[in-house]
Amino acid sequence: MKRQLLALAALTVATGAMAQSSSVTLFGVADVSVAHLSTSGKSVTGLANGGNSSSRLGFRGVEDLGAGLKAGFWLEGGVTVDDGAASGFKFDRRSTLSLMGNFGELRVGRDKTPAYQNLETFHAFADAGMGAINGHSLISGSAAGTPEGSNPKRVSNSVSYLLPKLGGVYGQVTHSFGEQAGNNSLSSHTGLRLGYAAGPLNVAGAYGLVRGGTATTDVDYKTFNLGASYKLGSFTPMVLVASDRGADKRIDLYSFGLKMALGQGELRAAYSMYEDKKQDDADSQRLALGYGYALSKRTELYATIAHIKNDGKAARKLGSSLSPTPNVGKKLTGYEIGLRHNF
Repeated sequence: MKRQLLALAALTVATGAMAQSSSVTLFGVADVSVAHLSTSGKSVTGLANGGNSSSRLGFRGVEDLGAGLKAGFWLEGGVTVDDGAASGFKFDRRSTLSLMGNFGELRVGRDKTPAYQNLETFHAFADAGMGAINGHSLISGSAAGTPEGSNPKRVSNSVSYLLPKLGGVYGQVTHSFGEQAGNNSLSSHTGLRLGYAAGPLNVAGAYGLVRGGTATTDVDYKTFNLGASYKLGSFTPMVLVASDRGADKRIDLYSFGLKMALGQGELRAAYSMYEDKKQDDADSQRLALGYGYALSKRTELYATIAHIKNDGKAARKLGSSLSPTPNVGKKLTGYEIGLRHNF
C-alpha cells in the first residue's frame, strides 16, 4: 500500500510539472556555398556563408504561466560554416525575453528593427546571399555617433510591443536606448511597422529613426519603406519601395520580385534600382535570378546568379560574403551554388 501511495504521489508531482508546459528548443541554420565574383581587375572564388539564409545557432523556450500568460526567451548567434569560427561566440542576432498574452507581446533585449523586417519580407532573396537586397542601410557606412549604422538591422537595449492577432492586422513598435552619457537620445532608435496579411495578400509599411551626430549636435537618420506581395497560384509577385535619409544624403530603392513554385523547388527573381537623390550619376541597378531545390523539408540545394551595374560615381557591391567592392562606375557579376540545412 505504501509503495502504491508513493507511486501515486510521484505521478501527481510529474503531472503538475508537465501542466506548466515549458519547453526549450535548440535550433539553427547551416548554409555554405561555392561562389565566384568578378569585376574590372578583380575576381574571387571560394566558400561563402549564408547564400540562402544566414548561418546561426540558437536556443528558445516558452513557459505557460497560466491565466493566458506565457514567458519566453530567445538567444541566437551567427556562425560561419566555411571555417567553423566559434571564438568569441555571442548571441548577437537576437537576445530577448518576452511576456505574451491576449494583449500581445512585450519583448526586451536585442532584436531586428521593424523597418528591416519589411525589407527581408518583401524581397525575393531577403538579405542573404548573392541576390540579397544588398544591405539594410541604403546610405553606405555608419553614421557618426551611431555604432549600429544609419538604418540598423538590429538594435540592442530595446523595448518592443507586438500587436496580438487582430484579424489580418499585425504591427510592432520598438524603441532602443542609446545609453550615451551627456545626451540620452544619441544613438537611440525608434521604429514602427504596421501591416495586413489575409489570404494571398500581405502589405506593410515601416518607419525608423536613428539619432546620430555628436554629444552637442544631433543628426537624424530616417528610413521609410512600403512592401506588398500577392500569391497567385504558384506565383508570388512582390514590390518594395524604400528611402533612407540623413546627413544631407538620400538614397531611394525600388525593387520588384517574384517567387514561383517550380518542380520540387522555387524560382526566385528580383530587379532593384538604387537612386541617389543628392548626387548625380551615382545610381545602380541589380538583377538576380536563383532556384532552390528542396531535398527535404529542411534541406535545400540552391543556385543564384546576380549582376549589378553602377553609374559613374557609384560602387555598390553584391550581397555575397565574398563580394569585393568594385571600382567606381564598374559592373560586378557573381554566381554561387550552395546547400542550406535547417535544424
